[in-house]
Formats: sequence, C-alpha cells, structure tokens
Amino acid sequence: MQVIRQLFIALMAISLSVSALAQVQVVRGKASVAYKGKAAPAEAKAQALSKAQLKAVEMYYAEAGESEAANFDAVRDKIVADPDRFILDTTVLGEEDNAASQQYTVAVKVSLNLANLRNAVKANSAVAKAGRSERSPMAFLVVSRQVDSVKSFDDRVYKKVEAKESYESSDSFSESSKEGEKVKKGQVSTHASGASEQKSSATASRSVERGGSTTKKAAESSWRLIPSANLNQIFTASFSKAGYKVSEAAMIEPYTNGQFKLATVEDDYRSGNDLKPATLASLVQGMRTAQFPYVTLGTLDVNMSDEDPNTGLRRVAVTVNAKVLDISAAIPDTIASVGPVQYAGVGASDDEARTNALKLAANNAARELGSQLTNLGVR
Repeated sequence: MQVIRQLFIALMAISLSVSALAQVQVVRGKASVAYKGKAAPAEAKAQALSKAQLKAVEMYYAEAGESEAANFDAVRDKIVADPDRFILDTTVLGEEDNAASQQYTVAVKVSLNLANLRNAVKANSAVAKAGRSERSPMAFLVVSRQVDSVKSFDDRVYKKVEAKESYESSDSFSESSKEGEKVKKGQVSTHASGASEQKSSATASRSVERGGSTTKKAAESSWRLIPSANLNQIFTASFSKAGYKVSEAAMIEPYTNGQFKLATVEDDYRSGNDLKPATLASLVQGMRTAQFPYVTLGTLDVNMSDEDPNTGLRRVAVTVNAKVLDISAAIPDTIASVGPVQYAGVGASDDEARTNALKLAANNAARELGSQLTNLGVR
C-alpha cells in the first residue's frame, strides 16, 4: 500500500506539473440566434454553434486579464476564418429551440489550442512585423528569492501620569475681656471677666490624569537569492519567441563601462523590495551606455511550504512583481508591469513544489508582460 501511495503521489505531481504548462485550455461558451419558421433550420444551428465557439474563445481572453483580452481583437477574424486551427474539439452541453420566440440557443465546451492562438497574436504584433535590425534590445534582470531571516521588535510603551492637588484653609479668632476695681473703706476689690472664640476650616482636593502610547515597529526581513538560471531561460525564451532581442543583465555588465554592477542590484534585493535610488540610477546609466532602451526588473518571492489540502503533496506559493522600464527618455518610464500576483505549485518534495511554482510564475509573468508590450506596439 505504501508503494502504491508513493506511486500515486508521483503521478499526481507529474500530472500537475504538466498541466501547469499545458497548451490546451477548456472553456465554455453560449450563443443564441433568431430564425423564421416553426423550428430552427440547420443553418441557424450551425450559426449558433459558431457564435458559441467564438464566445468561448472570448471568455478565455476575458479571464486571462486585460492585456490578454485586448489581444482578442487581433485574432477574432482568424478564428472565424479557420476555427479548426484554434479549436481542437467541441462538445455540446445543451441546446434549446424556442419556437414561440423563434430563437435557438446552444451551450458548448471547447478545447482551445493556446499555442496557435498565441502565435496568431505574435504574428500580428509590431515586433514580429519588424526586421531583426529594427527590434530594440531588452535587458533582463529578475531574481528569485526566499526569506532568510526575520527581525521583529518588541512594542515600545510610554506611560504618563499627571497629579494635581489643591488646598484651602481659613482661620478666625476673637477675644474680649473686662476688668474693674472698687475702693471702699480702705479696701480695694477687683473683678475681671473674659471671653474668647476661635474658628478654623480647611478644604483639600486631588485629581489624577493617566495616558500614554504604544509604538509598534514592522519586522525587517532579509532574503537569500535562489539560483535562477532555469527561470532566466523561461523569461528570455518567452520574450524571444515573441520577437524581442533579450539579453541577461550579467551578459551586459561588461559593456556598461563599470556603471552597472549586478552584485549591487542583488544586494538591494536581499534587503528590500525596491532598488535604492543610487542603484537604479547606475543601472539606467549603464544600460544607456550599452544601448539597451528597455530593462525588465522583478522578483519572484518564494513562501514557506505547507501541505496541499487537496492532494496531500507539498505546496509552495510564489509571489511575482515585475516591470519593464523604457529608459530611452530622460526620465525612465514603466510601460508594462505585473503583480503582486501569487502562483502555487505542488510536488512530492519541497524542492519539487518550489520548482513547479517558480516555473508557473515565470511563464505567466512573462506572458503577461509580453501581452502588454504587444498592445503598446513595442518592438
């Protein structure tokens, strides 16, 4: 049983890995057409089926994102003219012929040939129509990394107590006396009387006011870079297939007259999510010296692994942030960007799950950036 379970897990991992990079996508579409008569003729049914297939393709592009959706207009006519090239098979899920309203409706499930769809979009792009000498070179610098250490801080607590006291008192004193003497027959007699009165009052009050504050400081993370030669190949291959002239930053560094240092960029990414202004300035100046008008920058952040609840395999999520800079102008401009967006991969081990997640993230990020550049007419 243990052997069977391990075999099942391995097969599942292979299946999930293959499906992540598959060139076939199953989508659904629905369409209605009006007709005249007591029942829908064959022509009306064929027309509805064709519209439903086109709706399915449009649904795929709509779910793929804004940049991909903009590419749908470029391939619409080609799909209508030759649907078999882009639609591998069609399954009718349901149909309804409403004679009262003279309307026929059909719902379908189709399998799309994504490779041919993407090739059709690329063939219509500005970079594909340009000659190789007319295409602008692009520098590529995307790093993959994983959290190495996290530094957290205790809360800073400040307490304040203010006390106020007041005291009031009053005293009053009065005294009266009376004396006299009397002489009679050679004798002297005296008499005296006196009275005294004293009053005293006091009032005291005390008030206390308490306050303070608590200051929290965000944790600081440091990263370790993961060797990403395979990921570089995925990115560069995707851009190259689209027609762009892509070179890795390490290959360009010797031609920047020492203005660009790859190690400096990597050090910045080890300690934060953004490049320091000085690093970015040297990068831009160095690429201009090497005559590279476009630079692709980004990070693939690998999260900690956990167990996938559906398969029991190891699961790793990767967060993507990437952008393409146009540095031909005086002030660099971001002309395409993706993220932050997260992709997950599974595998029999942590390393396998991480590799699958990174491949999935790299493929999708490169495709999204390429679509945005195509829409802009960059070549």
